[in-house]
Amino acid sequence: MTKEKGCFFVNLRKEATTMEDLKNYINKLRFDFTKGSLDEKDVDANPINQFHTWFDQAVDSKVNEPNAVMLATVGADSKPSARIMLLRNFNDDGFVFYTNYHSRKGNQSQENSNAAMTFFWPELQRQVRIEGFLVKQSAEESDEYFNSRPRSSKVGAWVSPQSHVINGRKELDERFEKMDKEFGEEVPRPPHWGGFVLKPLTIEFWQGRESRLHDRILFSLHEDKWKIERLAP
Repeated sequence: MTKEKGCFFVNLRKEATTMEDLKNYINKLRFDFTKGSLDEKDVDANPINQFHTWFDQAVDSKVNEPNAVMLATVGADSKPSARIMLLRNFNDDGFVFYTNYHSRKGNQSQENSNAAMTFFWPELQRQVRIEGFLVKQSAEESDEYFNSRPRSSKVGAWVSPQSHVINGRKELDERFEKMDKEFGEEVPRPPHWGGFVLKPLTIEFWQGRESRLHDRILFSLHEDKWKIERLAP
């Protein structure tokens, strides 16, 4: 790549003006992990309780968007897709998020129930990886959450044909203005919008450690009981 074509690197880092410079710069980005440790004997026997503990600590530490999570799904075509979502609830049943059922993730989730979530809290040098399968939340539960949303978000759920091609921003703005006037104060939940629950089969807790010898504690579900093992970093 020429310097002209690679000029955007200058905005990233003045010394990174070529692809080789950028590669060298990125390869030198090294930080040690010294903020904690994790041992099998210290974790809760129930990984949901352990997640609750870590989640509360992320909130207390003022982690930016502690409920932000990478959701990975795969459809009938076996092509994976990942995006950042917001976790809206969790309990012994699983981890809950909401979406348009006609979106890419919505369609994939119904074509192939296998999915994964990854939480990353860099301020605590922690990561949680969850793998399992997705089921639709009940209509009653989806209604309850939808009714708690701001009115503008409720209208937005009707306006957006999520993941589908549109002609431009103007199309969304015009549809919002039209539907905003059509609805009264009470906005019902669209039938194509609701919750999914990721029911976990494995949950891995990752704590950064020095020399890249990180702590990895894996919970695996076997006959309704959680098995705890340590993984090599």
